[in-house]
Amino acid sequence: MFRFIHAADIHLDSPLRGLEAYPDAPLDEIRGATRRAFDNLIDLALDEQVAFVLLCGDLYDGDWKDYNTGLYFAQRMGRLRQAGIRVFMVSGNHDAASHITRHLQWPDNVQVFSSKKPQTVLLKDLGVALHGQGYAQRAQSDNLAAAYPQGHADWFNIGLLHTALNGRPGHEPYAPCSLDQLRAKGYDYWALGHVHQREIVQEAPWVVFPGNLQGRHIRETGSKGCTLVTVKDGVVEAVEHRVLDVLRWACCRVDLSGAASEEEAYGLVRAALAEHKAQAEGRTLALRLILDGRTPVHALLHGQAARWTEEFRALAASFGDLWLEKLRFGTQADTDLGADLGDDSPFAGLLRFLAEVQLEGHRLYDLVPELGELRNRLPAELLGGEDPFDPTEAGQLAELQQDVRELLRARLLSSGRPA
Repeated sequence: MFRFIHAADIHLDSPLRGLEAYPDAPLDEIRGATRRAFDNLIDLALDEQVAFVLLCGDLYDGDWKDYNTGLYFAQRMGRLRQAGIRVFMVSGNHDAASHITRHLQWPDNVQVFSSKKPQTVLLKDLGVALHGQGYAQRAQSDNLAAAYPQGHADWFNIGLLHTALNGRPGHEPYAPCSLDQLRAKGYDYWALGHVHQREIVQEAPWVVFPGNLQGRHIRETGSKGCTLVTVKDGVVEAVEHRVLDVLRWACCRVDLSGAASEEEAYGLVRAALAEHKAQAEGRTLALRLILDGRTPVHALLHGQAARWTEEFRALAASFGDLWLEKLRFGTQADTDLGADLGDDSPFAGLLRFLAEVQLEGHRLYDLVPELGELRNRLPAELLGGEDPFDPTEAGQLAELQQDVRELLRARLLSSGRPA
């Protein structure tokens, strides 16, 4: 019997772009998150006394500013070497973008598969045949799996591949291939990378995305880690997800439909934050709070959005190690427009117009030139990264329109029925 670890998409020293621009961001947690998660991986390998570790692409996050990232990785590989643990790697699209890595020599327990053609490595002491090929360039549009060799008879065969298979939402369609093509190779386990969400695609044979080691932004929510595989008598006995992340991301949607007062709304949010904090299992939690539902407190929330933003930020901080990354007001009034303002009132007509009008993105800057000037003054971190600010983008434009409509409605309703 032996065990091995399958990990991918570590993105060492990823800058987590844009996060530090937010107030009260946990800067120390952000800056060191990917390294501390990787340290957890090394500790797991040592504790479980695994035979080897598979790193299936995107160990790095593109080119480095200096050699510090490589030196850190080499030192951690040295720890595994002392324990007799071997490491096998295929490069991914982000690794292929790095020029420095091509000139570094790793400890002799680390082997990087060729990026020119598929390569097979035989571990005779274990009866394991490893097959893999890395990326020679960032945009890999070829079907790499097609050229992989057939599995060796009477060996436990593992394929290492950085791929999106036949496509996965939010990921570039690199090294495309089908599940049928993988099955046809006769391997016992396919160790995949590139997709950041953990997924067991199939169990016979095993085809697994372990997900990334550490979530880096709000689109990578939930627990992150690696896969620990146990093999006995040439058969996969267990495939376990092991949690290794140190900072967790979550989207918290709170339905305020049942809230008849500010106090009740506050209590519902408190309960939801407490639940998410418990699920984080002691980790720092970066949370996006989304308030929705038809509620009597709708006008109060939208009419005093700045105040409530600070109220909920303070509430999050009171839990300790809980950071409110963003707050979205998505509630709606629980009464119709005619009942509040009168169907024939000019105010009702204005709100109906706002509900129907749809601005095209490029027209927004023409109608409100100051918005373009404001955008040019924003920090670069807010305009780039994984969740950039761009009010002309379709999704953000729709949110902006909704915010304007609801803010105007709230202001009119809170000021009382017009004469």
